[in-house]
Amino acid sequence: MTDDVRNIVLGVIAAGLSASLGWVARTYLWKRRLRRKQAFFGLPDHSESLLVVNRDAGSPELAVHRYDVFALLELSALIKDCNAHADVITQDTARQGFGERTEFCVGGPGSNRRMLAHMSAMLPGVRVNIDPEPGPERGAFQIGGERYRLESGVTEYVLLARITAGLSRPVFLFCGQRAITNQAATRYLARHHERLARKHGNGSFVLLLKVLNSQAYGPDVVDLVADVTRVAQSPLPTPPARTSHRAAP
Repeated sequence: MTDDVRNIVLGVIAAGLSASLGWVARTYLWKRRLRRKQAFFGLPDHSESLLVVNRDAGSPELAVHRYDVFALLELSALIKDCNAHADVITQDTARQGFGERTEFCVGGPGSNRRMLAHMSAMLPGVRVNIDPEPGPERGAFQIGGERYRLESGVTEYVLLARITAGLSRPVFLFCGQRAITNQAATRYLARHHERLARKHGNGSFVLLLKVLNSQAYGPDVVDLVADVTRVAQSPLPTPPARTSHRAAP
């Protein structure tokens, strides 16, 4: 074998080894990233999850708002990426417990009774004005001592929560003032789940997000207002009892 042939053979072998090592490294990193994603969402291979959707508050029929449908599609893609499966049910048929499988609950408490139950049990420090009558306080969030009012199409708020305390699998809540904010929260989760996992690990968090100018930008422009985990999970203070004063006879 001449030197030239030997160099060619060695070059081919080196290239093959490099390609093999690169493939092994990429596969390892991909699997590690997948396992971290599965751990964050509580979705191991072939596991089952629950998607609970609300009804369209503006429709007299049992319809789902199109932005909530888009939110479900965002979540379905995440679930599929984790090699898991989803069972989609409406809020009026979700008569079951939580924590045995990962749950994604979409919609505010005014249109989703399961969300109302979850917030009462898991987020006692949050109140949402669900009064159907028009007014400046309609849809407003009260979180601790702060109030966040809805300015439709301009400034809107949504809570994105991951609750794990005492549960085998996490419960994710997407509680928005409007349907488009629910989609904004699911999209925020899809884009930032790796950063959220690094910051919060596999624990609970409650984030208040602000959707800016949705009438122009849809669900894409979202700011993180605050991490309100501690306040949201602490009961609101009981208002002082009113004292009745009677005029002297």
